[in-house]
Amino acid sequence: MIQSYIKSLKQTPTGLFNPWYHQDNKHDLLPEAPDIRRGQLQAYLTERQNRARFLFIAEALGYQGGHFTGIAMTSERILLGHQEDKYGVKPEHVFRNAEPARTSRPDFIEKGMSEPTATIMWGAMIDLGINPYDVVLWNAVPWHPYNPEKGLLSNRTPLSGEMEAGLKHLKMFISLFDGVKVVAVGRKCEQSLTDLGVDHTGVRHPANGGAPKFRMQLQKLVGE
Repeated sequence: MIQSYIKSLKQTPTGLFNPWYHQDNKHDLLPEAPDIRRGQLQAYLTERQNRARFLFIAEALGYQGGHFTGIAMTSERILLGHQEDKYGVKPEHVFRNAEPARTSRPDFIEKGMSEPTATIMWGAMIDLGINPYDVVLWNAVPWHPYNPEKGLLSNRTPLSGEMEAGLKHLKMFISLFDGVKVVAVGRKCEQSLTDLGVDHTGVRHPANGGAPKFRMQLQKLVGE
């Protein structure tokens, strides 16, 4: 089922980068980068199926996170072990049954991309004693919206049509984890979940000063 779901992501709306099927010709390390990202996503999801307790759904994929890892709200620095000393986040917290690999060029970013949202999300899970395999991270818009004037290393707010295009994929994604509590990270994805009629809980997005409230809400959720 997971493999079929990943295949369904291939059809990409115009103006969005698809990390699992598109090549970032300027910043990718290898021609096989999309294959690597697909493999990492499959390992991440497969290891959580039939055991996850929470689905955390944010707005859209970002260039500092899933653009190069293939996994929502997860940066290369986490996969490469560069956030273990400071935040206690280890590569094996993401997946165990595959070898983590970078897909960005090291001459561009030596230690790999680092995403603030990913750092806060994973750091909070570890700090609060939450088993990372109890949590699945995803986005209402699974692909990466970027500013064409600034290039692929940029983010922008998804357009309404892009949010709509993500709905069927979001519905399919939630069906992979039947009965798991759904949590909306931020207001935009709350609307997507409401449109689908999915029962959910909303939390503050951790970026832009929202980290303290997000951590408090996360702790409460897990304690319920």
